Amino acid sequence: MADATQKHYYYALGRRKSATARVRVQKGTGNIVVNGTPAHEYLAGSKTLITELERPFTTLEVPTKDFDVSVVVSGGGHSGQVDAIRLGIAKALVEFNADYKATLKRANLLSRDPRERERKKFGLKGARKQRQFTKR
Repeated sequence: MADATQKHYYYALGRRKSATARVRVQKGTGNIVVNGTPAHEYLAGSKTLITELERPFTTLEVPTKDFDVSVVVSGGGHSGQVDAIRLGIAKALVEFNADYKATLKRANLLSRDPRERERKKFGLKGARKQRQFTKR
């Protein structure tokens, strides 16, 4: 049985736009599971999104095969979800090993992107788009 001080997994929360990702990282065989399906299936095989997802591992030069990642993500589209997952993975890796913090911070992977969608205003077509002005 495992010692009480040793954790089985490391948890972190990542957010981006309206997406929220709850991430668990643990020692394993390299499986990345998002909402119960493998990441490459969930992201429809998009290579750019998958490489963006694995960026914390590549920045640290840690093989992805050493960790299993389990994610529950909700809200937003695929791009926002991937950014939220990436932030969650980076935070969980810092929980796993505090020495990773400086490297991930230098790569700008530990800060949340604060940009949000601007709300639609009353009397306008969108957040800022107006009807065309006619002088006569």
